[in-house]
Amino acid sequence: MMTQLKKAGRLILLCCIPVLLQSCFLTKVVTAPMRLGGAALSFFPVVGNTAHDAIDEVADKVDDIPI
Repeated sequence: MMTQLKKAGRLILLCCIPVLLQSCFLTKVVTAPMRLGGAALSFFPVVGNTAHDAIDEVADKVDDIPI
């Protein structure tokens, strides 16, 4: 019984890996923390919005990379 569950789990994992390795997913994994960090920086009065805009611009460029 346990070996059948292990085999089924491996099969499901093998089926999910190609979906997770698509470029859209990979770029979102990279850019989501960048955007979150930029949003956290935007709370600081003087440099926050400038840093947020710069990080957001770089994240947009990463999203456009054709992987």
